[in-house]
Amino acid sequence: MNIAVILAGGKGSRFGSKTPKQFLRLAGRYIIEYTIEVFEKNKNIDEICIVSHRDYTEQFNEIVIKNNFKKVKKIISGGKERSDSSFNAIQAYKGIQCNLIFHDGVRPFITQKIINNTIEALKIYNAVDVAIPSADTIIEIDTNNIIKDIPKRANLRRGQTPQAFHRDTIEKAYKLFFQDKNKPPFTDDCGLVRHYLHEDIFVVEGDETNIKITYPADLLFAEKLIQLHSVKLEEESFDLQDKVLIVFGGSSGIGKDIVSIAQKSGAKVYSFSKTTGYDITDIANVQKAFDTVMQKEQKIDYIINTVGILKRKELIDLSYEEIDEFLDINLKSSIYIAKIAYQYLNEHTMILFFTSSSYTRGRSSYSLYSSTKAAIVNLTQALSEEFADKEIMVNCINPARTLTPMRIKNFGKEPEGSLLSSQEVAKRTLQVLSQKISGQIIDIKKGL
Repeated sequence: MNIAVILAGGKGSRFGSKTPKQFLRLAGRYIIEYTIEVFEKNKNIDEICIVSHRDYTEQFNEIVIKNNFKKVKKIISGGKERSDSSFNAIQAYKGIQCNLIFHDGVRPFITQKIINNTIEALKIYNAVDVAIPSADTIIEIDTNNIIKDIPKRANLRRGQTPQAFHRDTIEKAYKLFFQDKNKPPFTDDCGLVRHYLHEDIFVVEGDETNIKITYPADLLFAEKLIQLHSVKLEEESFDLQDKVLIVFGGSSGIGKDIVSIAQKSGAKVYSFSKTTGYDITDIANVQKAFDTVMQKEQKIDYIINTVGILKRKELIDLSYEEIDEFLDINLKSSIYIAKIAYQYLNEHTMILFFTSSSYTRGRSSYSLYSSTKAAIVNLTQALSEEFADKEIMVNCINPARTLTPMRIKNFGKEPEGSLLSSQEVAKRTLQVLSQKISGQIIDIKKGL
């Protein structure tokens, strides 16, 4: 048997949060949910054991039930130190011939390839580590901060998890460890096995993305990694059969193509725009649109707002009426849509907004456009947390320069092939609807 032991008993002291890192949200889900899910889906993993702090055992039970994690068979209490937690897991499988694959609960990007290669190596070796080459020169210093040695970088590796062992091997090492009155410090289980048993420890190649979320900056990086991992979309990979989709701004540009492609995919699509008599800067009109759909369908699965305006003018040249128009169309409409939509949406539904690459930096002649698009990004991230308890996902599409009537009006004719097609953006947008992510800014770029 191959048992995945997920070490998730930490309290998050280094992270500086009252909430343990494993229970922080990453794209709408707990970090630990991603970690467990990878092992749950691996065909070579027979069982999962979660090592938890005793205060959070019930929360783990709720996570297992909610996600229907069938392979999680044990949730046990950890100890004061990591070594205590590992040993508790070893003892939980006493008398059972098995492999124990220890993994940090806050390394959510572990790949199936790493797990499979680790298990394959256990057929030959009693102990297996995972590591990646060091891109930096490593220096060793003395107590006075003077360089003592500069090891050859080609032989250096940065350790990751999982670390895996035949159960009898790791148990034997721990027994010797606990008997040792002069215990040297160990930061991982492989160090302990090497010291007490002198075993050959095979090193499986890890992955740069297999990061451990330790500090707040790691969480920011993880948000981008979630986007890259989650939104690797295959051609025509979405299924919208009998799904109810509302598209605001579906009369032209990207919105029009979204409507067309979604209908061909079997969705029941409702398009609302000024052309169809719905001004979404008017609260009553937005409410009327939702009421119309609910009366006919009794449910709403997805909402996409593509409405936006762009006028290349410096602030001093904009009239107050134009300023109000920017705010109403590019920002307030999304606020109205989200607020009214909340009462009609159930779990696993999604709201999709649209931003622009201009949101990352305000530029001359784009002050209102870029600032409203930046506001949409912040709105997306905030609502993904506010709506998380109801499991409503909120995401945002960030397309690169796209050939649309609005673009042509502002920029004229541009070099052929330099822009995304609105059909490509529409297709990628619809593919996002099938993803279990929230709070994400999904970049759509040419060739990706």
